[in-house]
Amino acid sequence: MKKELRQARIASLIKQQMIPNQEALLKALEEEGIKATQATVSRDIREMQIVKESDANGQTHYTLFQKGAQNPQEKVAELISELVVEVTTVQFMNVVKTTPRNANVLAALIDGVGIAGVVGTLAGYDTLVLISPDADAAQKIAAYFAKYMLEK
Repeated sequence: MKKELRQARIASLIKQQMIPNQEALLKALEEEGIKATQATVSRDIREMQIVKESDANGQTHYTLFQKGAQNPQEKVAELISELVVEVTTVQFMNVVKTTPRNANVLAALIDGVGIAGVVGTLAGYDTLVLISPDADAAQKIAAYFAKYMLEK
């Protein structure tokens, strides 16, 4: 199946169903008769700017990143304001504590958008590590986060 058709079907599935992870997305595609590998779906998620969001019950699911009135930097600032609990700078890294199940959401957006001074991210359940090229860049990232955390 052509990439454009597969991605259109992925977008449709995400809009119609609460899909919590890649495994569920692969299964939903298979049920539609679409065979794809995990690596292919992972690339599709990145290219389509699919992110996870939490519903009212705290369950996460995929959604398409909405372009439009809010630019990607504004979305990062909004998520920092909503999800980040604490930031600790350790040499050239920042350890970011988020609300439960949201570190990967923020990491995916930062990876997709790109923030000056962040060369890589590692995310878990409620902890995100932002790796910077040096301590000075890490301090600037911490200040950026603190600016939006204060708006809570």
